[in-house]
Amino acid sequence: MKPGAPLPIVVLISGGGTNLQSIIDAAAAGALPVEIRAVISNRADAFGLERARRGGIHTEVLDHREAPDRETYDRLLVELIDRFDPGLVVLAGFMRILTPELVAHYSGRMLNIHPSLLPAFRGLHTHRRALEAEVREHGASVHFVTPELDSGPVIVQARVPVLPGDDAEALAARVLAQEHRIYPLAIRWFAEGRLRLNGGRVWLDGAPLGPGGHEYNPEAAEAAAP
Repeated sequence: MKPGAPLPIVVLISGGGTNLQSIIDAAAAGALPVEIRAVISNRADAFGLERARRGGIHTEVLDHREAPDRETYDRLLVELIDRFDPGLVVLAGFMRILTPELVAHYSGRMLNIHPSLLPAFRGLHTHRRALEAEVREHGASVHFVTPELDSGPVIVQARVPVLPGDDAEALAARVLAQEHRIYPLAIRWFAEGRLRLNGGRVWLDGAPLGPGGHEYNPEAAEAAAP
């Protein structure tokens, strides 16, 4: 990649693609120096594919049901991703547990977003579980991908309050709004060369971050915006 050139990325999805849309919008607005070379889904009916097509982005479908096992599927997926020579692979609601071989292939250059304040509530149904646990705060985390599910080093987190009367849907909507802010932010840091994974730790602007990563502050982010 030439200095100053947009970072080539590939985005993996399985569903509606709202986080994908936030990345597309940020790139189109000039706020995210990336070139989305492809959007790949394991489901042909994923609405995120339509979002990509509307944005003029190349799409591919690699149906996991057509592979005999997870290892074969992930080998085919690596081959497909590498056709686009990405500097970063972005998981945006890709509902697959990845093999260690695939994760190792993209070590330090694969990101995921998870709807909880990791390490709390790894896995599925995070909003319901947060309500059942009666926590006062919930949120979202962007992290580097490692072989253990939702356990990679955290880059940035956004917190939201859990309000009286919340149900899982209301809480999910509040968290999703923050996801759409922090995912493009983390991708931008990586694209600008400010973010890296080194020795199992996240480094931002030359300094290591703590276990919770950078805490996103919406007010500070708005004040710093051009």
